[in-house]
Amino acid sequence: MSHSHEHEHASGPVPDTRYAIGVGVNAAFVVAEVFFGFAAHSMALVADAAHNLTDVLGLLLAWGATVLARRLPSSTHTYGLRKTTLLATLANAVLLLVAVGSVVWEAVQRLRNPAPVDATVVMLVAGVGVVVNGASALMFRRGRDHDTNLRAAFSHLAGDAVIALGVVASGALVLRTGWLWLDPLTSIAVSALVITMTWSLLRDAFGSVIDAVPGHVDYGAVRDFLRQLPNVTEVHDLHIWPLSSVETALTAHLVLPPGGCGPSFLHDTCKELHDRFRIEHATIQVESANLTNPCALSPDDRV
Repeated sequence: MSHSHEHEHASGPVPDTRYAIGVGVNAAFVVAEVFFGFAAHSMALVADAAHNLTDVLGLLLAWGATVLARRLPSSTHTYGLRKTTLLATLANAVLLLVAVGSVVWEAVQRLRNPAPVDATVVMLVAGVGVVVNGASALMFRRGRDHDTNLRAAFSHLAGDAVIALGVVASGALVLRTGWLWLDPLTSIAVSALVITMTWSLLRDAFGSVIDAVPGHVDYGAVRDFLRQLPNVTEVHDLHIWPLSSVETALTAHLVLPPGGCGPSFLHDTCKELHDRFRIEHATIQVESANLTNPCALSPDDRV
């Protein structure tokens, strides 16, 4: 058997200072948004504050998961605690949906009974939000293509910056037209955008937690690559799953004739899996083609 465990991630671990700064700045802004949102009777600001609050909680979860993922494997957790990064992403998505649901409910009530809105305050606070969320998103832009935690943080913060721009626009329209219903309508539109952004994150996070093949890996391409290796006559019991938000694992049984496996076969195969498919943790079992009793895991319906 061969065990390859290579770590050549372009981004490396995100420094804890980024999470600390992101949490601190966004938490302070959430408090300001809630205060001015109620003071100005703006549901759009409150909606944005709720979204920002879930981002703070999400950053805290991602931060904690990143710390736990660095713990070494033990006799009870042989892979360590890497998978907490995936659980953090799933929890973040669920938190977003819960927050959005409560905001939509309140906005519908306000739409039925519009209340006066201090549009100037709304515009000023939302304008600060564009700067805060935009700057925070920039801290998490590096490495997001290979880390679902970073991708979630970046997407939410960048999305918040865009949403804040929408709130600024609604405040300007209310100030110009006096149409009070624009504010709760904007909060509903903001919530719809958040749900759209969150749904794909929730789907991907749930798939990762139940060990679905990661989105960046083509299962068929990996299977074909293994089948085309020299002297390989059969590939079965092939499994590919996310080990963490940045690592992918693979196990497979390869059937070869006696003497068909050269001294560098396993090492070269694992290296190719890493270089071609970003599979860092590959374990391959080689089986002889002349076995009297075939492997019990060879049928496709066996797991």
